[in-house]
Amino acid sequence: MKPIKVGLLGLGTVGTGVVRIVEGHREDLLGQTGSSIEIAKILVQDKSKTRSISVPEDKLTESARDVIENPDIQVVIEVMGGIETAKSYILEALERGKHVVTANKDLMALHGPEILAKAAEKGCDVYYEASVAGGIPIIRTLIEGFSSDRITKIMGIVNGTTNYILTKMSQEGAAYEEVLKEAQALGYAEADPTSDVEGLDAARKMAILGTLGFHVNVALADVSVKGISGVSKEDIAYAKRLGYEVKLLGIAERQDDQISVSVQPTMVRASHPLASVNGVFNAVYVYGEAVGETMFYGPGAGEMPTATSVVADLVAVVRNLNLGINGRQVFVPYKEKKLKTDEQIASKYFIRLHVADKAGVLAQITNIFAGEDVSLESVVQQPNATTPHAEIIIITHSASQAAVNRVLAAFGDMEGIVHEIKSVYRVEG
Repeated sequence: MKPIKVGLLGLGTVGTGVVRIVEGHREDLLGQTGSSIEIAKILVQDKSKTRSISVPEDKLTESARDVIENPDIQVVIEVMGGIETAKSYILEALERGKHVVTANKDLMALHGPEILAKAAEKGCDVYYEASVAGGIPIIRTLIEGFSSDRITKIMGIVNGTTNYILTKMSQEGAAYEEVLKEAQALGYAEADPTSDVEGLDAARKMAILGTLGFHVNVALADVSVKGISGVSKEDIAYAKRLGYEVKLLGIAERQDDQISVSVQPTMVRASHPLASVNGVFNAVYVYGEAVGETMFYGPGAGEMPTATSVVADLVAVVRNLNLGINGRQVFVPYKEKKLKTDEQIASKYFIRLHVADKAGVLAQITNIFAGEDVSLESVVQQPNATTPHAEIIIITHSASQAAVNRVLAAFGDMEGIVHEIKSVYRVEG
């Protein structure tokens, strides 16, 4: 049997890992697929660059044409990143009947439906396990493992950079800016960390997970996003005192076929499994009507974990090739999208206020909540050494987002009573 020839677009961190695995696991891959796999061409920006792995020079090319137009190449792996150029290469590869594996979360979050539709039209496979949560096989699990169940909620830590920052703030009592600089020095955060710390990276991943879990086309614009740049060490200290950890959570929920998807700093009960996910690790919690609660945990990034997911997708494509069933498992959303309104999105909330330190203030505050039918789980009032005002810490029972927004708006109008709304967090677990 002829070897399956593969074209690789990109030889950065993940691409290097893919070459290591394919070259180093030849016998295992042959045993699992029944075919030998050969990386025939690799697109690079500079053929003369010194690399951490040895690749024959004739396999390197600076022209994508040598990969996409090569009639011998049956599978194209895209690990170059970016959006528009990667999209054009993938669509052209599919047009030519080549199967595609990608690790590109930005591309799949923004243009996934178009790419999957082209794959279905051409009878080609498109796999993208590595686009979410690195080495955790969450996409295949949602498509295959939960195919007989109805998922009601997906909640996860899907960005390692922000989880590292929040973990260090929690364990060391350090300020956000201090830990961010450390994360940049270690290479966990980019020089421009906006995509990570403002929640955009996590939002793209949650759009993908929401689409797969709920069978609707969740667009990036459907995801409500709030990052961690406003999280203070005081917030984290209060959370710990009350038995919570602060995590940047992606939360996708479905009830009566209406969905909501968000990314936001969230207080997670310390006894919940997600609260103990630390450092750069990721974890995804999935609730199914039949199976109940499940959690998937592992490294969310890095050369070998991400490359492992890419090569697992490659194995799936090659198996399909040998069975003659390529293109039959392309995931296409089939349900109508119905987004929840703020009145329908409900959770518990943590609210920290600076208020006038005088009699009767707490009663006025609680009356505002009562007027919006928001019941309170706990209220703590105490002096604050850093301000002449008193500090009130409130955790509500489950309430609609709309009701809580009206409460906060009312606080904004209480001049001389509420001096500042210091922080507001969703509470889970």
